[in-house]
Amino acid sequence: MNAVTSATYNAVAGKLSFETQAFIDGRFVPSLSGKTFDTENPATGKRIASVAECDSADVDLAVRAARKAFESGSWSRLAPRERKKILLRFADLIERDLTELAVMETLDCGKPIMDSLNVDLPDSIETLRWHAEAIDKLYDQVSPTPRDVVSMIIREPIGVVGTVLPWNFPIFVAMWKIAPALAGGSSLVLKPAEQTPLTMLRLAKLAAEAGIPDGVFNVVPGFGETAGQAVGRHMDINCVSFTGSGEVGRLFLKYAAESNMKRIVLECGGKSPALVMGDVGNLDPVAEQVAAGILFCQGENCSAGSRLIVQEDVKDRLLDKLSAQFGGWKVGDPFSPETKVGAMIEEGHLKKVLSYIDIGRREGATVAFGGKRLHESSGGYFVEPTIFDGVTNQMRIAREEIFGPVLSVITFKDAEEGVKIANDTSYGLASSLYTDNINTAHKVAKALRAGTVSINCYSEGDMAVPFGGFKESGFGGRDKSLLAHDQYAEVKTIWIQLR
Repeated sequence: MNAVTSATYNAVAGKLSFETQAFIDGRFVPSLSGKTFDTENPATGKRIASVAECDSADVDLAVRAARKAFESGSWSRLAPRERKKILLRFADLIERDLTELAVMETLDCGKPIMDSLNVDLPDSIETLRWHAEAIDKLYDQVSPTPRDVVSMIIREPIGVVGTVLPWNFPIFVAMWKIAPALAGGSSLVLKPAEQTPLTMLRLAKLAAEAGIPDGVFNVVPGFGETAGQAVGRHMDINCVSFTGSGEVGRLFLKYAAESNMKRIVLECGGKSPALVMGDVGNLDPVAEQVAAGILFCQGENCSAGSRLIVQEDVKDRLLDKLSAQFGGWKVGDPFSPETKVGAMIEEGHLKKVLSYIDIGRREGATVAFGGKRLHESSGGYFVEPTIFDGVTNQMRIAREEIFGPVLSVITFKDAEEGVKIANDTSYGLASSLYTDNINTAHKVAKALRAGTVSINCYSEGDMAVPFGGFKESGFGGRDKSLLAHDQYAEVKTIWIQLR
């Protein structure tokens, strides 16, 4: 068997064909304006394809198709077991095309091919199957009443769901929204990030092949200020689910208030702490987990453990081990199986991450590892994994979401101070805690203000647990788990007086 190399995946990439038009009412169509925009490969800075640039007119066309499909009942009133069969077929088709989709994902967003192949695509398939299997296992309720009354509490699909998607996990996070919304019977209008539209357009083709009716699954590529805003303001969209920055998340709340008060579900980033107590005997697995927490997906991850808050008597030992771990995360060609850190999504984001490294230096923190741009001659947007020591929690690098492979190391004296520092942030998405003391584990986990607390690991859990945040990290609902179905459903009471 031949060894798999970057040439293997480049060969697959060279044979790819891309869907580049919007997908509305079961067919691929150009934007009504005829405009297009380019999507580029972050590893080379070169153009991949020109994609239809949708605006409010295209969004309106997609919403009308979604509404027509919803009212027709072709999906919304389909028997639960039939929706389940179609969604499981959809998952099978994604699995059939897994390698092509993974290569396309890496090409479009610059992440390592091993992440796309082994994490993003398999987890997306699992997500779709998990929610499909839940369809005929979610029961409505009958409330206690007198004998001459029947009171039913039932769930109905909310209607037309708009999703505005991030570029860091173009398929994976999208599936967190697609799967429960479709499982419940709603229709979708999806706006992929302008940086990463290609895999979502391919998914639209697979959705149609699986048997999802025309108008139920619509994709409108375009820019946030045009297509994204049109989704947020549309009077006939019932719910918008958005993952992205807090700045844009606030706009969707404004759009809802100024239009039809549609339901808004937001996941808006984090500045997640990794809290390491001095009682940890073996720091090797801690260093491994902390490195993974900030370097996975190039640090372009809303739940990245970007603040290492460590008890001062173990800081130096842990920092030595962390430097060794960071050195093992190879930065380079995303198609190389050895690469663990790919490219930043685009030049503007590269400059943002590098500017924060400069800010950290100016604020008085010390670069203990990394701190440079790499592989500039490739034309790509690569940043060396970076550790800042001597950080205080008031520095900008400790308070603002950098969204890159940059770790800030902060020390504390006792558990109370550590928790105080960890919670001293406007965010509250995720956190991790490392301790050998079971009492400390329980007490500190309860004290941390975050939607997810992982103990002695960096993890968001599996599909059975909800994902979302406290404070400015989240609003209106949760992705993952059965709770995800709630945000795409309306609850109705039916009260029957018997005669």
